[in-house]
Amino acid sequence: MKDFVLYCKSYSRDFLRLQRLLESVKRHNVDQIPFYISTAISEKALLEEVLGKDGYQWVADEEILAANSRADLVKYREMPGGLSQQIVKAEFWRLGLAENYLCLDSDSKFIRDFKQSDFVTSDNVPYTVLHQNKELFQIATNRGYHKVERDLRLEAERVQKLFNRVGPSFYCAPAPFNWSAKVWQSLDQEYLKPKGISIWDLITLEHPESLIYGEAIMKYRAIPLIAIEPLFRTYHYDWQFFLMKRLGETEAKLARHYFGVIYQSAWDMDGHLGSPNKSLPSRLLRRIKRFGRYLQSYL
Repeated sequence: MKDFVLYCKSYSRDFLRLQRLLESVKRHNVDQIPFYISTAISEKALLEEVLGKDGYQWVADEEILAANSRADLVKYREMPGGLSQQIVKAEFWRLGLAENYLCLDSDSKFIRDFKQSDFVTSDNVPYTVLHQNKELFQIATNRGYHKVERDLRLEAERVQKLFNRVGPSFYCAPAPFNWSAKVWQSLDQEYLKPKGISIWDLITLEHPESLIYGEAIMKYRAIPLIAIEPLFRTYHYDWQFFLMKRLGETEAKLARHYFGVIYQSAWDMDGHLGSPNKSLPSRLLRRIKRFGRYLQSYL
């Protein structure tokens, strides 16, 4: 078992973005930390066609799922892709490959050199991203996007209630998530098994995996909690990206405080592999609205 690895769960539509991430890992991975990528078995051939075979180790999603004897593969196949991938990410620890892993998304990339010591202590305790999202909330409030804070606060409160915690809301997002296998194991032993449920029942669209991990580490203290701010700059929305660019933000400037950047695929559609899912009129309308938000950044 390794002390620390990089891991990304991906799928075919994101393979061009994943290619960009892989190139950034090759460029900036000073300690040559092992990089694992998982996909469905059916997508391995396409993955190798787009990425080649060097610079990462492939793992099948199905192998990760099978590592849990309580896995419900029928339920997995019926789940929306955005939800099922959360479970795969949260179950990666069961393979026994590493004590800790930096869980990356395909739409991210590193922008400066990094070492293992940037993510774990000398005693192999991972630093935990834990904060109150004040910067994003303030920017959203300033721009009139009140729904951003409202929805995220309601989401956090729902997960807090699962663990009977009263107090401020904390967030372990955005990605990448610096996770410990011990924390996921403590959740399994202390919460899931006593209730006779599995992680398939716990992680839902209303209860995302990042918040569950944060509540588990605060509740069960499987590892010392050493809090840090987000590791990457994340542009959650196109209006946020346009605004920050207007204020002079560049990747070169971000590299002073962040290890990487995330252009969320929910709005950055240019990196999709394959034919568009949306109709031409729908895509045109989307671009018109996006241009409107670009113009709004000047106000």
